[in-house]
Amino acid sequence: MDDRKIQIFLDSLLPLLKAGVAFTIPLALISFVLGLIIAILTALARLSPWVLPMLIARFYVWVIRGTPLLVQLFIIFYGLPAVGIVLDPFIAATIGFTLSVGAYSSEIVRAAILSIHKGQWEAAFSVGMTRAQALRRIILPQAARVSIPPLSNSFISLVKDTSLAATITYTEMFRTAQQVASTTYEPLLIYCEAGLFYLLFCSVLSALQNYLEKRLSRFSAS
Repeated sequence: MDDRKIQIFLDSLLPLLKAGVAFTIPLALISFVLGLIIAILTALARLSPWVLPMLIARFYVWVIRGTPLLVQLFIIFYGLPAVGIVLDPFIAATIGFTLSVGAYSSEIVRAAILSIHKGQWEAAFSVGMTRAQALRRIILPQAARVSIPPLSNSFISLVKDTSLAATITYTEMFRTAQQVASTTYEPLLIYCEAGLFYLLFCSVLSALQNYLEKRLSRFSAS
């Protein structure tokens, strides 16, 4: 690598890092938290004894899981203006990622709830709890411990998926890399550099996930 490329690499470190910390990670965090709320509600609706909420939840999951995330982002950002709905790139990206997280994570939450032994329900009912009380006090806390590892994987995947927000002009880390590459004419170098930052972020998150899983396994064992 010649001196020019080394200098370009060094000069682009700070802009990419700032974009990752200031835009990529917040977008992923906000989308994941909102998506998790939708996921819990969707999972409960799919397990509901009432037909209408169950059908709505199943339709939502079917549509989101059956269409590409990139297409969903394009519909939200480029398609909705055709019907008079114009959204800021950050809002559009947040909506797209939130809906995606909600659909996929709802299956994780639903499976976690179903994994709790029926005896837990029976024990809750035997002491006079309602279904809602049993869910809140007994079932969901246990399901949370079961679902944390796969949900952590979902969050790590979401951090990488935020690069798709560049296609709707949201200036996160990959969009910043595109801008730098267009001015330096070094796309291979800059995109590899962006890839290293994504690798760094995901490695840190993976380490946190491993730590959390060990803590939970000790708690479960005790």
